[in-house]
Amino acid sequence: MIKHIVMWKFKDGACGMSKAEIMAKVRHDLSALKSVIPVVRDLEVNESLTSGDMHFDMALIVTLDTLDDLPKYANHPEHVKVREFIGGVRVERVTCDIEV
Repeated sequence: MIKHIVMWKFKDGACGMSKAEIMAKVRHDLSALKSVIPVVRDLEVNESLTSGDMHFDMALIVTLDTLDDLPKYANHPEHVKVREFIGGVRVERVTCDIEV
C-alpha cells in the first residue's frame, strides 16, 4: 500500500474567500474524490489542530494500492480541477509518498 501525503499553507483572502472558507471548500472537494477515482482506497483530509510557523493549515492522506496508481489519481480530471483551485490559493505545499 502507498500513502500519498500532502500538506498546504493557504492564503487568507484568495479568490475573495477567507482561509476558513478556502479550507472548507478544499476539504469538501477532496473528500468527494474518494467516490470518483477508482484507485483511491481511502482518503483523509482535514485542517490542522495546531498552528504556528512550523505548522501547515491542512493535510491530505490518500491510500493507494501501488505507486503505479499515483499518476492515475494525480491525472484524473476531477483531481486536476481541485489541484488547480488549490494552486491558486496556497502559499506552500509539501508532499511525501510512503509504502506501508
